[in-house]
Amino acid sequence: MAAKDTQLEKRWEQFHRWGPYGMLGIATLIATATQDIMAGPAEQYAAAALVGAALALHLVHDRRPHWPAPTDGRRRRTPSRAGTVFYAVRWALAFALTWLNPFFALYAVTGYFDADELIPGRYRHRIGLFATSVTLAGSQSGGLPLKNASQAGVFVGMLAVNNVLWMVVGHLTHQEEERSRARAATIVEPERTNTAPPQAPDENAALHAQPLVQAREAGVADERRRLAAEIHDTLAQGLTGIIAQLQVVVNTPDARLARAHTVRAMDLARHSLGEARRSVHNLAPAALDRDTLAEALKKTVAAWGERTAVRADFTVTGTAEPLHGEVSATLLRIAEEALANTARHADATRVGVTLSFMGDEVVLDIRDDGRGFDPLSLPERSSAGGFGLGGMRARAERIAGSLAVESERGHGTALSARVPLVRHDR
Repeated sequence: MAAKDTQLEKRWEQFHRWGPYGMLGIATLIATATQDIMAGPAEQYAAAALVGAALALHLVHDRRPHWPAPTDGRRRRTPSRAGTVFYAVRWALAFALTWLNPFFALYAVTGYFDADELIPGRYRHRIGLFATSVTLAGSQSGGLPLKNASQAGVFVGMLAVNNVLWMVVGHLTHQEEERSRARAATIVEPERTNTAPPQAPDENAALHAQPLVQAREAGVADERRRLAAEIHDTLAQGLTGIIAQLQVVVNTPDARLARAHTVRAMDLARHSLGEARRSVHNLAPAALDRDTLAEALKKTVAAWGERTAVRADFTVTGTAEPLHGEVSATLLRIAEEALANTARHADATRVGVTLSFMGDEVVLDIRDDGRGFDPLSLPERSSAGGFGLGGMRARAERIAGSLAVESERGHGTALSARVPLVRHDR
């Protein structure tokens, strides 16, 4: 396991261990500052008692040996009956606290992160996730109990949004696990090749595949960080905006104002759902499941041209060969992002995309006749690993490739990605 992956696993373990304490503490501080929204001193004393019970629950649970010795380099809690009981009691405490003060939903959200590691059974842990989404929807709709039909409608809507969100995150997690298994298989195969008698073709193939092994090692951790940043910057911000709009709906007697804020909340929900779908799409190119890179690029360019009403041509030069999945995915993603940038910024009337097979290299060229720009004036790539030119360059470099950009204001842009030609491993 790569050092970056090991470090990420340690941080994830630390979050599982200390995150609930932090979220409970933050929620308690906010609830204390907003205690006037509670009905009276009795509710405040009840909240204090429940916070103490939650803290005791976590202290007792953390002393149990629920972290068995790892067999694959990763430390995971084993789903069990005890884990299910802990999850259920924690949910009950979080639900009661959120009933008393909606801001305790900050603590309830911890149920999203460890249901699969506490509750045995694929479908039973989904019940736990659904129960957590009920608590969050109650908070986001203005607090429990529901006071009127309008708030009940908001609650149902937020319950649907939350369930879509955790299903998307679950899908992302499943995709990540599949990628990790594929990475492990890729790493094992070169090791077998190295122990076999020397054979020139096999050794040459292993040498060519080595950058891909390194790419998976560095890329998986980077992809996790990117996804975490995307979820924080898009979905989490969208949900915060939805909550703000719905709080106004619940608290205003003006029907017209309530309707306006409801429409804004629905728009934010649609936008957040679109961002979630985009995150899933960015994780793995579905087009390559059924097409070669050349075929997928041809369809992508044609669809982009129809969508933008810009003339877009695609050409293949050299003898097309089946490429390793990592190479194909990298070049397809670079092409998609380059075309997206062209649509957003270039104001072009014509775009040309060329895929060239050149011996031991594959070159992807994308040219447009748009307004151009000064490459030296662009900001550096952010730590979140955005997708602009910095993101495309990082993708190419992960598989020992490179990206070159030529542009001048008023004279269009030319982008060229060069990567090693590594054939599909059958």
